[in-house]
Amino acid sequence: MSSGLDLLSPEGLRIDGRRANELRRVNCKTGILAQADGSAYIEQGNTKCLATVYGPREPSHKNLQYHDRASINVEYSIATFSTSERKQRSKMDRRFIEIANIVKQTFETAVITTLYPRSQIDIYLQILQVDGGALHTSINAATLALIDAGIPMKEYVCACSAGCVEDTPILDLNYFEENNFTPTLTVAVMPNSGKISTLVSESRLHLDKFEPVFNLAVSGCKQLHGVFDEVIRASTTELANRVMEKQKE
Repeated sequence: MSSGLDLLSPEGLRIDGRRANELRRVNCKTGILAQADGSAYIEQGNTKCLATVYGPREPSHKNLQYHDRASINVEYSIATFSTSERKQRSKMDRRFIEIANIVKQTFETAVITTLYPRSQIDIYLQILQVDGGALHTSINAATLALIDAGIPMKEYVCACSAGCVEDTPILDLNYFEENNFTPTLTVAVMPNSGKISTLVSESRLHLDKFEPVFNLAVSGCKQLHGVFDEVIRASTTELANRVMEKQKE
């Protein structure tokens, strides 16, 4: 087990050079796969995720059909080349199902499913490279892909993690921090309303440390909202310009 000093220097810097309250670099793009109804690629630090959305469409099974709303199906996977860590297949499969269920529950409350009764919305998530924060990166990628697909949501869902090194809350944990016994929260927020969509604790966090860690995660979500809003606005402007150019031809 590493000590807090391994994760946070006396100068307050983390192993990747960030300060405690600093997000990793974010890079994202929508509309990258023409064959999908919606798609997005996101990098948060060195964690990379591809999200594709299909639907609303006919349910693949009758038990996924609801007369008053759409069902949401989520499949999560990690590319075989994305990590050097080898784990038992059964353990990995359980984790994949767990993350898929969390993402599914997150968007069942965010997507306006009542607009599409008796239909299915499929969200496919693939982690291309792992460096911590796979869950919140997946949620963010799914948000962007759903927006790209034109599927109405109550508002954006933005997610981020935070943890605690001894008495210091840290934002947006990388792989090393996650795997060195750092108590971690992953929070997904609808930033405009402040509604908490998801709250996942990966390990026990003492009650007196919960509030500052939670508040830091929420602040990270709000920062990411600004980033995603700029990406969507730029994408919308680009699409509008392409349409106008075609009309001139």
